[in-house]
Amino acid sequence: MTDGLALLNVIDLEATCWTGEPPPGAVSEIIEIGLTVLDVADRRRVSRHRVLVRPVRSEVSAFCTDLTGLTQAEVDQGVGFAEACRILVEEYAAAERPWASWGDYDRRQFVRQCRADGVDYPLGQPPERLHTNAKAVFTEAYGLRKRPGMDQALEIAGLPLEGRHHRGEDDAWNIAALILHVLDRGGWPDAPEARPHG
Repeated sequence: MTDGLALLNVIDLEATCWTGEPPPGAVSEIIEIGLTVLDVADRRRVSRHRVLVRPVRSEVSAFCTDLTGLTQAEVDQGVGFAEACRILVEEYAAAERPWASWGDYDRRQFVRQCRADGVDYPLGQPPERLHTNAKAVFTEAYGLRKRPGMDQALEIAGLPLEGRHHRGEDDAWNIAALILHVLDRGGWPDAPEARPHG
């Protein structure tokens, strides 16, 4: 909670990836953190952000560029992973503010990379305490048997895909729209009442 607002960080990660196994010695590393700040009480997306992260144990493959649009030259201009975590904590209150992602991959990737890099996990302790799996909540709200991808969920909800799929900043923005949709259906856990506009 900040300034009396019920704020939620919606996070989507992009990481180095390949069509098959990583090259020898390489591991999947975060290269973009997309973050949308959502005011749950007012039911609106407040702001959108991206943090580019420079990988140190892998490189951006042609497959990864095709998928995300991110290039090695672009992520080379990013910050180190420890600095990215510091930005999350200091600029987006990540250690105290609830957050959500589409599925559990993002939380697990943070845990893995923090452990590998010797960096404090930036999103609250224990790692699952502040996290909500928006994909699971959406699936339950719609009574679906299978958990849909984000793009499928947008179709189900009748919402447009804004920007480029598999770009962290755009995906976080779209996931936030899905969370607002679920909020309006009364399906988001612990949702505060909307404040009257005036």
